Amino acid sequence: MESLSLEAGGDPPVESMIPAVFFAIQHSKYTWDYYTEPDGKSCLGYKNQVCYWPRGKMIGGSGAINAMLYVRGLSEDYDNWERSGNPNWGWKEVLQAFEKSLQSNGSDSKGSACVNDFDVHYPELREMLFRGAEELGLPRIDVNKENIGYTTIKGSINKGTRGSTGKSFLAKAKDRPNLHVIKHAKVTKINFDKKGEQVTGVTFVYNDQQELSVNIGNEVILSAGAIDSPKILMLSGIGPEKHLNSIGIPVVKNLRVGDNLQDHLMTPLFFKVDESKIKAETLRDQLDATYTYLLNQTGPLAGVGTVPVTGFLNSNENSSSLYPDILFHNLFNQRGTSALEIYLRVLEVEDEIAESILKEHQDGHILLVFVKLLRPKSIGNIRLQSSDPKDPPKMFANYLDHPDDVDTLLRGIKFQMNMEETVAFKEQNAKLIQINLPECDKFLFKSDNYWKCYMKYMSNTVYHMAGTVKMGPDTDSTAVLDWRLRVKGVKGLRVADASIMPNIVSGNTNAPTMMIAERAAEFVAEDWKILSEHTEL
Repeated sequence: MESLSLEAGGDPPVESMIPAVFFAIQHSKYTWDYYTEPDGKSCLGYKNQVCYWPRGKMIGGSGAINAMLYVRGLSEDYDNWERSGNPNWGWKEVLQAFEKSLQSNGSDSKGSACVNDFDVHYPELREMLFRGAEELGLPRIDVNKENIGYTTIKGSINKGTRGSTGKSFLAKAKDRPNLHVIKHAKVTKINFDKKGEQVTGVTFVYNDQQELSVNIGNEVILSAGAIDSPKILMLSGIGPEKHLNSIGIPVVKNLRVGDNLQDHLMTPLFFKVDESKIKAETLRDQLDATYTYLLNQTGPLAGVGTVPVTGFLNSNENSSSLYPDILFHNLFNQRGTSALEIYLRVLEVEDEIAESILKEHQDGHILLVFVKLLRPKSIGNIRLQSSDPKDPPKMFANYLDHPDDVDTLLRGIKFQMNMEETVAFKEQNAKLIQINLPECDKFLFKSDNYWKCYMKYMSNTVYHMAGTVKMGPDTDSTAVLDWRLRVKGVKGLRVADASIMPNIVSGNTNAPTMMIAERAAEFVAEDWKILSEHTEL
């Protein structure tokens, strides 16, 4: 079966650099620079009061611009998918797909995903986080066996370099005669027969100039992500009938495409850390680190700060749930480095706010703690601006729309407030800093009202958009796909990316998206009776 991959570009020059460099890749020719629609209740601390949602334009997609964190999610996530009417999507089945894609060191595994430990170069801070959490009752855990506690996680990295799917999967198949990759191409429409029942081909624009179409033999597999997959479907006439009619697109199939948008909202907290044990980085240190990385792919540039230290918290003390609702990630910014400034600039934090944070960074390290909402109840949607494929989609995040999300995020922030009072944090003189937020400063610093105001200004995406082309049973009117990822009501069209999730997983979406691709490959092989050796990705 001929396979056509339509990508907008190649690998960025920084693709082989450190995982934390993913901030620097953004706002470049390698990303789609998307922004949410303003809603007056979130993203207020960012320019134009909107949140920046970059999507990967190169081979490997958004997986090539992410932080490379490999987190599978919880067994309960997938068992819930199955219970909601998606057979064979329970933990037992998806675990096999996770393992199939994994490249095991020192074995004969045929998997392609390379997963390894991150180097951690600040052991004092790693221990501060572990000990502080233990003081508050959160133990060190093995993330593969336990759900609540602090742990270190792995990443899609290989010998100090980024291991995107473009490198680990597609490069492995690059010499196959049935694979043809077209760079600098943008899909504009999926074509159907006159009855609108069978997919016949795909139309795309090459090099922003030439419009071309290709016919298909068996089927089209759409893998453009949770933003662009619904965009392409709606441009092709598959979507909400009322919306498509309003912008003049003939309806092929009336389905709830673009609904069910979910994302892991995060709120960053800034701790100032004493320099007494970790000295500021000098120019000589930076040059030495660069030399070590270029020579051996080791050292500080092969790591990612303290991000691998991750915490899973069930914030509701009245709940007997064994599953977390809050996730913590940590990023250390050593004084004398520019990582924090890059982060603030890339996210387009308002100048006055950014300046107040960087002022604190002048005489101290900054530990950036991301408090992340794992099980959001606020649901958004994706819509088209017009029938012109060049127009970016309209993205309604609806962050903090549900009051339970506000309450859960508040409990997560309070946990970090309590971390400040632990012996472990006091030994490092780690203290929360108050940033310049005039509206919020009307309230007592650290009060509930202050943090609720803070959320509105500082909360942003974790780049985990999902759910906009939902799979589900025929009894679910919101479902677009069946459990084998086929678009309902048409033939020859399947979707395989994070958009298919009925509910977002409790963790990063990088690894689950690779798992979804493995499942899709299995379905294609079974449906078309292709030999298994030809379906290995």
